[in-house]
Amino acid sequence: MEKDKVLPYLQDLCAKREYCRSEILKKAVTALEGDKDAAQEILSSLVEDRFVDDARYAAAFARERSSLTGWGPEKIRYSLMMKGISKADIADALEQVDPDAAEKKLMKLLSTKCHSLQGDAFIKFKLIKYALSRGYRYDEVAPAVDRILAEQGQ
Repeated sequence: MEKDKVLPYLQDLCAKREYCRSEILKKAVTALEGDKDAAQEILSSLVEDRFVDDARYAAAFARERSSLTGWGPEKIRYSLMMKGISKADIADALEQVDPDAAEKKLMKLLSTKCHSLQGDAFIKFKLIKYALSRGYRYDEVAPAVDRILAEQGQ
């Protein structure tokens, strides 16, 4: 794609949803057939015009992953780090996640998983493992699992 067509193309993409710098840079390099210098110029223009903002992206990503997919803070943090988001932006984004809503989501996930494990001898272990794999910390998971098991009469 020609350089003068890549900027409007990427602006259009960014107007439809949030992207971080690393995602847009990859798209720009691909569109420019490997021209990294031109891609970096385009990225700089997009950042300057606020089409791309890593802090805004991180906040949206954290809210969405926490509320819709039920990811815990550790999984969100790791995913954002893999996208090249700064630690400060990640910390700010995680502060915007509603802790009460995240706890309710964890309880709902554990309750659903508990029903599927009825009669399993290792139910507590499996629930803890499941919640940890979703990105929740052990200090959040252990009491939640105990509460779910008590509610289920186990």
